[in-house]
Amino acid sequence: MAMISRTPLRGHILSRYRLKPPPKTPFVRSSRCAALSTMVKLPRLPVPDLRKTLDGYLQSIQPFLREDEAHGHSLFDESYVKRVQWADDFEKGIGRLCQQKLHELDARSPRNWLEDNIWTHFAYLSWRAPLLINSNWWLTFTNDSSIPDSVLRGDTKSGIEPWQVRRAACILHRVLDWRARMLNQHPDPDTTRTGVWLLKSTEKMFNTCRLPRAGADVLATRNPVSEHAQDVMLMLHDFVYTVRVCQDDRTPLPVQIIEDRVRAVVLDVLKRIEAGESAVAVGVLTSDDRDRWTENYKHLLSLSPTNASTFRAINESIMVLSLDHYTAMPWHYPTPSSSSSSPKSSHSSVPVLDSDAETHAHLHNTRSPPQARNRWFDKSLTLSVERNTRAGAMGEHSPVDALVPSIVFDYGVVDGIDSSTFSEPEPLPLDLKETRVGDAGEGWTRLDWVTDERINGQIKEAEGRAQTLIDNSEAGVLEFGEYGADWMASFASLPPDAYTQLALQLAWYRSRGVITATYETVLTRMFDSGRTECARSASVEARDFVEAAKKWGRGAGCIAKGVQHKVEPRALFPLLKRAIQTHSRRTREAAVGRGIDRHLLGLKLMLEELPPDTPSSLDSPSTSGSSRLTSTPATPQEIRTHPLFTDPLFVRSQEWKLSTSALSAGYHFRGTGFGAVFPDGYGINYLIAPDRIRFCIESKFSSPLTSTSKFKQYIEDALLDLRAICEAGLDPADEPELKNRQATGKEAVGGVVDVRVQARL
Repeated sequence: MAMISRTPLRGHILSRYRLKPPPKTPFVRSSRCAALSTMVKLPRLPVPDLRKTLDGYLQSIQPFLREDEAHGHSLFDESYVKRVQWADDFEKGIGRLCQQKLHELDARSPRNWLEDNIWTHFAYLSWRAPLLINSNWWLTFTNDSSIPDSVLRGDTKSGIEPWQVRRAACILHRVLDWRARMLNQHPDPDTTRTGVWLLKSTEKMFNTCRLPRAGADVLATRNPVSEHAQDVMLMLHDFVYTVRVCQDDRTPLPVQIIEDRVRAVVLDVLKRIEAGESAVAVGVLTSDDRDRWTENYKHLLSLSPTNASTFRAINESIMVLSLDHYTAMPWHYPTPSSSSSSPKSSHSSVPVLDSDAETHAHLHNTRSPPQARNRWFDKSLTLSVERNTRAGAMGEHSPVDALVPSIVFDYGVVDGIDSSTFSEPEPLPLDLKETRVGDAGEGWTRLDWVTDERINGQIKEAEGRAQTLIDNSEAGVLEFGEYGADWMASFASLPPDAYTQLALQLAWYRSRGVITATYETVLTRMFDSGRTECARSASVEARDFVEAAKKWGRGAGCIAKGVQHKVEPRALFPLLKRAIQTHSRRTREAAVGRGIDRHLLGLKLMLEELPPDTPSSLDSPSTSGSSRLTSTPATPQEIRTHPLFTDPLFVRSQEWKLSTSALSAGYHFRGTGFGAVFPDGYGINYLIAPDRIRFCIESKFSSPLTSTSKFKQYIEDALLDLRAICEAGLDPADEPELKNRQATGKEAVGGVVDVRVQARL
């Protein structure tokens, strides 16, 4: 798996994939396509074997059946035999037809059966819940040390800070440089598979937007010759502009010009506000539920051609730059009643830099500013910069998974502000009489709205609904610094990602007393247009371990005190190793296209599209022809089903109360994240570095069963206990070998070598 380098070397990330700087000659699409044809071709995502998927599913439900038996419900053997019979019946009957339909669908698909037809639609575009917190990903960046401390500390004033504009221009220029290097690429046959995947993924991320539609949204079609194709959308005080930032061949303009144009827009907004004008916050409507936004979108289009032009400019622009006229403060956002050890904040005090309160405000504002103002949640990329220069990114999830923008923005912030690229080492104060912007309108354009009372009322209501979502979200960051990937791999000789997943299993089990369905995102990037698969972290082996570890108790502190327990920590080590081996195997299977969840989804959809009277035979004439997936769907009365899918346990096994994913070490990120999938669950993104692990956790205040602040402690206790278990379980006779392994950094478990940091999201 790819890692993002900690070393701040220009072009280092690009060179890892053997990608060249952009050519200085104009971009010619046909020549690029010819060059792409010479690169290594990624294989198609396979349709998994039906029997292996059913066997994998049966294995994945065993821990739930064992738990039911332990709590006095149905007997395991009796319940399991019933599920085996259903799986066998499906395989020998209608399941064969569903599998054939998937193969036919794959044969007709340009890239693969899943992405072309199923995943983006069912996982994202058909979801009608608000994108705010629920679906969009977010990243917060470390501060730029070249900016004066007096600016970084922030204040409670309102207004745009010149350093804010400069940092925004620098990050934006670096992101645009990445875009040019990728999209203007003339690759050679030596480009790695990861390079091919990254190049293709980058193209999906820019110049697009999710468009609201009844029933299921769509993605805007990219138009490389659009008049807005080299513009960014800029938002300030909810005013909307486009700013030309690239040449026609996608090469970014000099950073000085970008700064000048952003300054010009800022000054134009200040003039409009001084003249008594206020913006209509249409962007707030993008935070609403999708069906309501669809109706308002249609109504805006009906009001005036001006709105259609504005929508077109937004949809076809590269990305969004949101400049916030304030520094977000802790009191802007809800906090748990049990306060952290951070310095206390009040309306009269500004939190200390890098305190929990300060990073908390930064994280919240990046993904959910107050009342969802000054954002366009439908765009795939938004760079936001606060008054004190704190910066972050947020994006709509359907075009690409968040690993891709995390790589892009890591490149964007790896280098700070280079004062030599500007005419003044420090930015000048913003002056409404500034001469450099006397040519008003050069390189930037106002985007206007025509609205009515209905839209104004809808905006007000949407603000309230958005604020309710924001107030219900408890997000936090756990910085665990006791050890990291180096210790797990070299001393414990265990793969860091699987190790971390077992820590999360233990934390959950101690907090709730039961296991839960757990989703870990695994990339299928080795395939053409590969996205993700699910590795089910809850296993029989994981349950055996966490149950025994719970009986042992919170052992890290107890071992030091010599307290006796029902289970010796040394006896837990084999259980931990077996659970990790199982998880590593499931992860490998998912990564190479042999996961079960995407396949089960495809089979279920194929089944539902069959008429109820379809014979369970491949030889029947009525089964010939193409799948109805892309034609008129069956009515609810016609939906075909099977006990395998109507089984409550099938649903329970996909209730992802723990939704998890990982990114690389993330030295330039203060926090990352996504929302919990279920109201009584957690959304957890984690970043494993050699010497620490950062967990970014989201849950809902409305659930009495969850608490981000408390779960952070459960995770920390679990990680400390896992270390104690490993130290107790390793044979003293192996100490010389362990010391040698620690020095050489070898990593292996059960014959499986694991990379230092798994990069998944």
